[in-house]
Amino acid sequence: MTGSGKSIDMCRETLPPFEVSIMSSELAVRDALTKFLDAIRPLKLAKAETGTIELVLAEVLNNIVEHAYPDAQASGPIAIHCAQQRDGLMIRIRDQGARMPDGQLPLGTLKPTDVDLEEMPEGGFGWFLIQHLAKDVSYARVDGENHLRMRLAVGMHGQ
Repeated sequence: MTGSGKSIDMCRETLPPFEVSIMSSELAVRDALTKFLDAIRPLKLAKAETGTIELVLAEVLNNIVEHAYPDAQASGPIAIHCAQQRDGLMIRIRDQGARMPDGQLPLGTLKPTDVDLEEMPEGGFGWFLIQHLAKDVSYARVDGENHLRMRLAVGMHGQ
């Protein structure tokens, strides 16, 4: 760090691993995002990087609430674990909801948008965004839990 307090290395602060746990609901997703972003604040990430993290996590968590726990009366636990690595943030998300269709990640392909408004697809952009913005995205069903792993290549300035 230079005397001015500004440095390319200022994003290399070490962040201890942490976990944010919630019970699935739309309001809980907002709470989880706030807690997650507060926890990574010491990294002093650029606004664009923080925005990417928020967008990816919001898409994943909202998909879990909507599809893994579709019955609002039967919410369940969601745990978001984050560990800083040299090549970004490794994020693992676990839930006990319904498994992914066919037991695997959606393809994440972008649906055609050059159609009439009435034929415009509703949804289907989330997995495209997740797989476009995150790296090393993987899914497994282990002992009745969904395990989603991904790396967000942020905070690596000057490397």
